Amino acid sequence: MAATPSGHPPASPSSQAAAAPLRRRGERMRQAVLAATTRLLSTQGLAGTTVAAVARAAGVHETSVYRRWTTRENLILDALTTELDTALPLPDTGEVREDLVRFFTALARLLDTAQGRALLRLSVEHDDTLADRRLPYWTERLQRAAVLVRRGVERGQLPAGTDPGLVVEAVGGALFARTLLSGAPLGEPLVRDLVALVLDGARGGRSR
Repeated sequence: MAATPSGHPPASPSSQAAAAPLRRRGERMRQAVLAATTRLLSTQGLAGTTVAAVARAAGVHETSVYRRWTTRENLILDALTTELDTALPLPDTGEVREDLVRFFTALARLLDTAQGRALLRLSVEHDDTLADRRLPYWTERLQRAAVLVRRGVERGQLPAGTDPGLVVEAVGGALFARTLLSGAPLGEPLVRDLVALVLDGARGGRSR
């Protein structure tokens, strides 16, 4: 292998490609960076998800990442909320039980993946730069699901005064606990049982 003028062997084509950031701009650049951020969070955790590492993985310039997101914290939170919003759409079937089953089945499927488990662990992983904003990316997604319960109340499917946040936390909390603590199986049968248990309890509690 011929040496370069500096005396070092020439870089391989693969290393040359890795060293040359792609000319991505606009939405293409944003999607590439967010996808790279989510992959790094899942495999390397918070400590390994630096702006420099994300830029390399996405094939963009580090300065482009800073220009768009300003800080590592903003980048990570944008990646997490985008991932969760895509994975957890809000259904509207006309029936509160089915809406909750579909929403929490999607959550269970996400938590049953390596990526989902890693994203959940981030909510309890300590990092000084995210100390004040680690939890909102999960709690805000669950708060959005409260609209499913409010619709059920408005349709007369649940008693007036049912606490939407409590219903959502009761089902979501059980899924989180299984993922973090026991590792027991997740899936639609479990979700249907949890939703039935919580909704039947809500109806029974109001009837006494």
